[in-house]
Amino acid sequence: MTGLAVMENVRRYRAIASLCRQAATFRPVQRTSLLTQAEEWERRAVVELEGYFGPPPMPV
Repeated sequence: MTGLAVMENVRRYRAIASLCRQAATFRPVQRTSLLTQAEEWERRAVVELEGYFGPPPMPV
């Protein structure tokens, strides 16, 4: 997968996470579920980035 495709996926995942957080603001009954979904989309974005660039270096 090219770098552009990876970045497009990351952009989409983070946009979906943002929409989940926005919806959580206006839907208090579903707030917990929507915030959990937002965390999952953010996790997918990080996995996508790490898959392409590799994991971050360990601190010394």
